[in-house]
Amino acid sequence: MLRVLIAEDSYLVREGTRRLLEDDGGFEVVGSLEDARGILDAVAALRPDAVLSDIRMPPSHHMEGIEAALAIRAAHPAVGVVVLSQHSEDAYAFELFKEGTSGLAYLLKERLGDLDELARALREVVAGRSVIDPAVVEALVGRRARQQSSLLRRLTPRELEVLRAMAEGKRNATIGAELALSGSAIEKHVNAIFTKLDLGESPKIDRRVSAVLHFLQDRGLQ
Repeated sequence: MLRVLIAEDSYLVREGTRRLLEDDGGFEVVGSLEDARGILDAVAALRPDAVLSDIRMPPSHHMEGIEAALAIRAAHPAVGVVVLSQHSEDAYAFELFKEGTSGLAYLLKERLGDLDELARALREVVAGRSVIDPAVVEALVGRRARQQSSLLRRLTPRELEVLRAMAEGKRNATIGAELALSGSAIEKHVNAIFTKLDLGESPKIDRRVSAVLHFLQDRGLQ
């Protein structure tokens, strides 16, 4: 029988999940929390085999569940963590798995209605393996495809440096001074950026602004 700690701010979801797991007969819910505060203390005191946690919880409803999952894995590597989300957010998945996938799972909350799926995820993380919801995998693949198609991949590292400085609002003279490059060298890099980003000359388009927008959109994907 696996010992499970539940961290979920919704009372109905928390108690419904408790009943679901206990009715299965293969799990013992050793405790429940309504927010992420104190979750490490609870793990240390209750010694669960796995933690089932919402991603967004009080106090800020941002990424408390992910932060808690990484802290649990660092302090208690034998404890598996399954995080739940209402949406297949690729950015959340990236944050959760960026330091490794062992003992971690990312499931959509809609899977809570499928006891077999939930039970499998809990057993997998306890065994040190990982589980990713198929919808989240699709989101991650889409993220990668968007990154691969980014026009910024055409730029050299130096051109990216120049573009990053442009995005910070710096003019050519300032950029040249910071990078120890002549004005003509900076101008050459800027023109190369415009060419590689397919920004032709047009009286209606500020190519510098368009280049910066490309950069900001690409950083948003990454």
